[in-house]
Parts: sequence; C-alpha cells; structure tokens
Amino acid sequence: MTAKSLLTALLPLVSDLSRELPEGERYRRLLEAMRALLPCDAAALLRLDGEWLVPLAVDGLSTDTLGRRFKISEHPRFEALLSSHGPTRFAADSDLPDPYDGLVEGLDDHLEVHDCMGCPLFIDERPWGLLTLDALDPEQFEPIELDALQAFASLAAATVNAAERIERLANRVEDEHQRAEVYRQASGQQNRELIGQSKSHKRLVEEINLVGGSDLTVLITGETGVGKELVAQAIHAASARADKPIISLNCAALPDTLVESELFGHVRGAFTGAMNDRRGKFELANGGTLFLDEVGELSLTVQAKLLRVLQSGQLQRLGSDKEHTVDVRLIAATNRDLAEEVRNGRYRADFYHRLSVYPLLVPALRDRGRDVLLLSGFFLEQNRSRMGLNSLRLNSDAQAALLAYNWPGNVRELEHLIGRSALKALGNCKDRPKILSLSAADLDLPNGRIEVVAEQPAAAPMALVSGDLREATENYQRQLISACLERHHDNWASAARELGLDRANLGRMAKRLGMK
Repeated sequence: MTAKSLLTALLPLVSDLSRELPEGERYRRLLEAMRALLPCDAAALLRLDGEWLVPLAVDGLSTDTLGRRFKISEHPRFEALLSSHGPTRFAADSDLPDPYDGLVEGLDDHLEVHDCMGCPLFIDERPWGLLTLDALDPEQFEPIELDALQAFASLAAATVNAAERIERLANRVEDEHQRAEVYRQASGQQNRELIGQSKSHKRLVEEINLVGGSDLTVLITGETGVGKELVAQAIHAASARADKPIISLNCAALPDTLVESELFGHVRGAFTGAMNDRRGKFELANGGTLFLDEVGELSLTVQAKLLRVLQSGQLQRLGSDKEHTVDVRLIAATNRDLAEEVRNGRYRADFYHRLSVYPLLVPALRDRGRDVLLLSGFFLEQNRSRMGLNSLRLNSDAQAALLAYNWPGNVRELEHLIGRSALKALGNCKDRPKILSLSAADLDLPNGRIEVVAEQPAAAPMALVSGDLREATENYQRQLISACLERHHDNWASAARELGLDRANLGRMAKRLGMK
C-alpha cells in the first residue's frame, strides 16, 4: 500500500473531525473509509463497556449484530485483540472460534478458514474498543497491512473521541460510577440499555434525556411488555439523582394494606405480624427516585394518601404519628388510560394530574420497524451464551417473519419467543451444531393464537355439560380465567378488569379453583 493511497483513505476522516455529524453516521463513515483502505468482507467498530463489547457500527455483518453484546471472556479472539497494543492478524486456520461465525451477510457456512485481523483503540491511553476486519479470502490481508491498520486506528481514535456521548462515557468519574453501581445492586436493578435505531425510539430517547435532567414527575404509558421499567431506569440514570437509589414497587402485586406498608413503612405492632419498625419505599428512595409500576391499580384510598406525600413531602409510617420528610422524584407507569378512569370515577382527578406532569408514551414494538432485529440480536446473544453455542443466528426468512409479525406482547414477547425457539431448535438437532440457525418455522410465531383463544369461552360450555353442575361450572371458570390470563400475558390486574372482578377476588377465586 502506498502513502498516497493511505492519505486518500484518511483525508475524509480528517475532514469529518470538524463537522457536526450524528454518531451513527460518523461511525458508518469510519468503517467506509477503513474498507476503502483495507478491502474486506466484513468490518465492525465495537466499544468496550466493562466486560462486554458493544457494536456501534457494522458493515458486511447482519443487522442483528448491532443488538448483540459480546462478553469478552467468552470470545478468545476479542480477548487476544484487547490484550495487544497494536494490530493482530490471526492465522487463516486458527482454531479460535470467531464471534462473527454465522453473521457475515450472504454466508451461511462456517468461517473456519478465512483472514481476520483487528486493532484496539485507545483514548487518553485507556482502551476504548476495537476495530475488526474479516475476509473470506484467507490471503486477503498481507503482513504489511498491519502498519496501515495501525495508522488508521490512530485517526479512528480521534474520530470516536470527537463524539460527545463517547467523551462523556470515557471521562466519567470512577467513584461516581462505583456509588451508582452500589445503589443499583442494593435496589436489585440492572443497568440495561435501551436498544433501537427507529425514529420513534430515537424520539423516546430524546424525551428521556430532556425530562431526565429535570425533577418533574413522569407518567410512562404504553402497552404491556414495551419496557416501561427500563425507561424509568433510563430517566433516573439521566438525572442529577443518578448516584442515588431508584426504588421500585409493583402496585398490582400487593393488596391495599400491604401497599401502604410498602410505601410508607410501619412501626412495631401497627398490625398483626409487624414485629419491628420498617422503612417504606419512600424513605428508602430519599434523595433518589421512586418508580411505581402499574400505578393504575392503586385504590382511591391509597391515591389520597400518596397525593399528600407528593404535595408536602411528608409521610407517616403505619401506626405512628411521627412525621418523616422525604425528597423523592416520582416516576409512575401504567398500561391503562387513566384519563378515561378519571372520567368514569375510578381514579382521582387531582392525583392523576399530579402524576402526569410529564406524560411519556413508549411506542409499541410493531411501530419500531427494524428495531425488532436489533432487539433479536440482543436476545440471541444472551441465549447463545446461556446455551454454550458458538453462534446463534436468524435465517433471512426468520428475519422477514419477525418484521411481519404484529407483536401484541411487544419486547417481552420477543424475548420469550427467542429463548423458547432457540431451545426447541437445539433440541431438534441430532448433533450439537457449531452454528444454530433459526428459521421462520423454528420461531413458532403464534399466528392466529390470540383470536382462537378469544373464541373458546363461548363454545366451552357445550363441551362441559357432563357430571354435576358445580364441577362443570368450576371447569368453565378455570378455562375462562386461563384464556383471559393468556390474552393478557399473565397480567392478573388486566385479566381482572376484563372479567369485571376485583383483582383480589380473582386471586381468591383462582386459589379456590386450584390455579395458584
């Protein structure tokens, strides 16, 4: 390679350093320039995030690669690249498994003999990530190309350093990170990221960053399974309270009496079983954020008591007259139309307006276009690691099936479907494969399942008219409740609303019928 060709490839990047570009476009141009300099079949830019490598841009690899998170300890090639201070070229017949096996576009076979090299990127003398190149021709990269890759990597480091988001991550103060991690562990939360590139997803992220910097109360709405709790965690992480705890409570999981105790705490002897004083979620979240999930399930009594705390910042533990003052940012979530609940007299108008200072709608998965493939990649990599496979991928017909499906259960349904399908597909293999490819048939998409289930209750009584009346009635009740729970993805509160029952009464009925 001549100095002139090297300069020709690098000049566009030098020009880009002074331009304002979206992060994704900046990285796409980076890979485009690298492939012009070093022709290859696949290239990737990956950011180091603790013990994981996160793909930021790919060229020549399947779309779902962007959703994957590669655990370094499970990929020896990545370990080798990160342990070096310069470029590394692997032997064409290296027996080290390739993390991109099965992910190169247009190639369904193994990458057993090919040319592969990569180079770590350093920012402020600290490892930031990797550039990787793969070629199907085992003699594609000559030894002299390593010097060109080193030169390119130096400019690539300046390019990624120009992205403001990467700068903030690279310069994050270590002790703040450690304190935030301690609080996350104490509150049982995992710092999971929001994955997506669709316009609706980007708008959501923009709103999260906007409202995160404030102390406004946020009401997150959206269908079941869209990831409302994940959004709440992202809002907290973007706030000035990020180094304080975020404490969560599912309001639909507890009866009213326990909800009050969980929220406000109690003193010894306040009720049967209260053996000691106990702080509630508000006090635990003092200085931080309280996330109330399924807030639409709160009774009018609890709403009134919560309203007082939100207005004054003062609360009393159950059984105590002592006032406690708290400083808590509230984030709530629901899949119900609370404005309609207010109109029907089932929800307090003053409490609703207190909650919805900043309403935030999380888009359904069917409205997020090709994000379904990125999310699939994330879940595929999780299952690949869990199942001990070299590669877990989607065939083109499987990708088309995922894009065509309506996703009534949203991201949660996708997560369960990928895990279930991967396990079934592996079980159908006589010999353990190196690459497990999921086809559309393997995905087991529930086409028509919801409509069929909805029709069963009407026909069920005809089949149950045998034996005594009580037994037939109970059998019918079991079928009706089971079908309703399946439609609502085991959300008991939603099922109770459809059946016209109080949630607690539904629980008692299910227990009597032997369903719990």
